[in-house]
Parts: sequence; structure tokens; C-alpha cells
Amino acid sequence: MLDKIRRFFIRQLRKMRWLPPKMYVKFHYEYFSGKKLNLANPKEFNAKIEWYKVFFRPNLLTQLVDKYEVRSYVKNKVGEEYLNELYGVYENPEHIDFDSLPNKFVIKANHTNGHNLIVNDKSNLNKQNVKKLFKKWLGKNQYYRRGQEWAYKDVKPKIIIEKFLKEDDKSTLVDYKFYCFDGKPKFIDVHIDREDDHKQGCFDLDFNLLPFGKSSTYKSISADIEKPSNLKEMVLLAEALSQDLPFVRVDVYSVNGKTIFGEMTFYPSDARREFYPDEYNRIIGDYFKLPKLKDSQDIITEIN
Repeated sequence: MLDKIRRFFIRQLRKMRWLPPKMYVKFHYEYFSGKKLNLANPKEFNAKIEWYKVFFRPNLLTQLVDKYEVRSYVKNKVGEEYLNELYGVYENPEHIDFDSLPNKFVIKANHTNGHNLIVNDKSNLNKQNVKKLFKKWLGKNQYYRRGQEWAYKDVKPKIIIEKFLKEDDKSTLVDYKFYCFDGKPKFIDVHIDREDDHKQGCFDLDFNLLPFGKSSTYKSISADIEKPSNLKEMVLLAEALSQDLPFVRVDVYSVNGKTIFGEMTFYPSDARREFYPDEYNRIIGDYFKLPKLKDSQDIITEIN
């Protein structure tokens, strides 16, 4: 009974996203993991992500999570050939010129997670309805919408429109999510068949299936899948983009052998989904070497 009462209160406190970060992340972590957070000495991967939210706040992170502003970072680091084609960026949905767009395209919010619209046939698009939808997107703030993901707090909301990407022999793109620690990719979180029968599996950098997964709520990739022909290039891309960062996840697509950058995130799944089996939360947490706060620091604002 006491456990049920505590969980009820933790659930209510998790909704209070205006609470001080050091307090809030403890409720957030316990609600999703069932474990207490020792913010002074976190051990597991998601516990360190909660620490990251509170203490690691260089301004660069705000650029890197912004799906529009990150393009200049990628261009400077590795070259614009790795960027998807951009059709337009808008602060006001009323300014979108749908007539100039091709029949297929993808629309995203630059400042939040999960606000995407895939347009397969422009002739079926209700322009007034989608403009209303985009205005709702622009009114969201990821920091207060999710679990105080600090890097998103001051991203200026925009709508971006990009080229629709498709591999010739697949109905949906494969997502390759590189978990990078101190500039070194350690493993790849792979997602397939998102539209039809979503499955997930973790692979090493030679594309061998590993004995752990990202969340037990996903269906598992139970057998080897085709190794992308440009895997080495994708690994090098993730390594170049993650330099000097204690942890970042770099998302990449392979489109008919061409490497295309997706996005960067510092808080995978908002620290809500745990690896399984459970021991891998600590094993992967050990990859994540948190930077040290100096005696005079409350937060870290510079990247060494």
C-alpha cells in the first residue's frame, strides 16, 4: 500500500515541470525506472542522462538539438553533402508556399521530438488543417513538454521542410542511432519497419547483433539484418560529429548507399526507456564518463 501511495505522489510530482531541476529529475527518474536517483554519484546510463540535464549546459547543445541550426555544424564538421535537401524553413506556417513543393516531402518541428509529418501525396493535403497543426507544434516547448531536457529550452521554434527519403527496396528508412562517448561510437541502436512492424536491436560497429536491447516494450530484431554498404562512413561521420562531447547520440540514414545525417540528441527517450537485460544499464553507464564540476561551478557551460 505504501508503495502505491508513493508511486501516486511521484506521478503527480513528475507533472510539475516547473520544479527546480535537481529536485525534478529525481521524481522523473524514479517514476520511469522504479529506482532512486543518486544525483551525486549516478551509475546507470539513464541516471547519468538525468545528471546531464541538470549540470551539463554548454550553449552549443542548443544548436545541436535544433534540427535547423545543427545543419551549419554538420556542414562545418563534415561537409554539406551529408545533409538532406532543405526545401524551406518557416517561423509562420502561413508563409509556407505549398505550390512550390514537390509531391512528396517531410515537414518537421525543429525544436521538439516526434513532431513530424510525412507527405506522400501533396494533392491529398488539407493545407488549412496542417497549418493549424503546425501552429500547435510551434506553441510547444520540449523542456516543459517532456522531462526538463535542458538543451531544447531556448530553441527558437520553426517549421522545416525537407526532401522525402526512401530506399529503393524498403517501405521505410532504417534508423541507425550511434551512441557516442567521448567522441567514440560504441554501438548502434537500429530501428526497422517503423510503419509496419517496428523492431529494434543493438549492433556493434561491425554490425553484429548484440545481446541487449533499448527497451523491452519494442519487438526485437532476432536475427542479423543486412549490413549497410556505407557502414564505415556512417561510423566516421558519428565520430566526427561527437568529438569533445561526453555523450551524444548521432542519428544517421543510409539511402541507397548514401550517408545522410538525421539529428543529434543528448537525452535518448528522455531517460524513460531502460536497456535490457537490466545489467546493461550499468555496463553502458560505465561508458559514460561525466565531466567534473569545479569547486566554483553549479553547472558546466564550456566544452573542454
